[in-house]
Amino acid sequence: MNKITNRQIACEVLSEHAKTDKDIVVLCSDSRGSASLAPFAKEFPAQFVEVGIAEQDLVGIAAGLAKCGKKPYAASPASFVSTRSYEQAKVDCAYSNTNVKLIGISGGVSYGALGMSHHSAQDIAAMAAIPNMRVYLPSDRFQTRCLFEALLKDEKPAYIRLGRNAVEDVYGEEDCPFEMDRATVVAEGADALIVACGEMVKPAVDAAALLKAEGIEAAVLDMYCVKPLDVNGLLDAAKGVKLVVTVEEHSPFGGLGSMVSQVIGANDPKKVLNLALPDAPVITGNSKEVFHHYGLDTEGIAKKIKDNI
Repeated sequence: MNKITNRQIACEVLSEHAKTDKDIVVLCSDSRGSASLAPFAKEFPAQFVEVGIAEQDLVGIAAGLAKCGKKPYAASPASFVSTRSYEQAKVDCAYSNTNVKLIGISGGVSYGALGMSHHSAQDIAAMAAIPNMRVYLPSDRFQTRCLFEALLKDEKPAYIRLGRNAVEDVYGEEDCPFEMDRATVVAEGADALIVACGEMVKPAVDAAALLKAEGIEAAVLDMYCVKPLDVNGLLDAAKGVKLVVTVEEHSPFGGLGSMVSQVIGANDPKKVLNLALPDAPVITGNSKEVFHHYGLDTEGIAKKIKDNI
């Protein structure tokens, strides 16, 4: 069982490159511990900015640093950076097409029992609605490494959501197919297509395995690049299947399910089933308990597909 979180990998990649690239700057809003960025702060104090609990300042300062030629990575809980500093993300970063990478840590329901105030179930919709803002949800530690390596090579704004807990591996260290802004086909299948992102990819893969044992062939598409959505990859994967299913740790409105439905409806009309969190404050519990309650675990996904295919 993997115990390395995606946020730890983000810190490792940034630390590796900060040794030779002094323009890399990491900013936190009193969140270096929860973001697993304390090692970076200790090793590179001159490249680390602590703004305190001030998310709007976090994003504004990051945008200013970017305009000075720096490469800022601003980390804060996803629930706060996607809401409290939304205007700064829209105007200071995206409107000016500024090289700021916003890292939303403890995304989705990672904070568990802390409740709706600390959950980020609307961040995909909010950030994706901003022109020039890209949205990424890596599915495991290996894909997280590939994504951050790629982001270090461009100068465009992006929002990256990372969960709080370690997730099971989807890929391997030597076997992580990755192409920037292209979805990854994790499993092939002719009956149904499961499109998932972030922490939902692993249960989607496991659900496909369960279904295969019962004679249902389900393909799995890892849509880590929610924006820009890989339209061509989606349409290719959806050819011939009877049912398209989206799985996301997000509100049912404006997220991956909405985007996939728009594309399928316009180009290859067929039934699309959106599995997501409810349009209501979620139950109290840790991530695993919440996912099980709402059918976003392996068994729940498989059952929904069997009931609808």
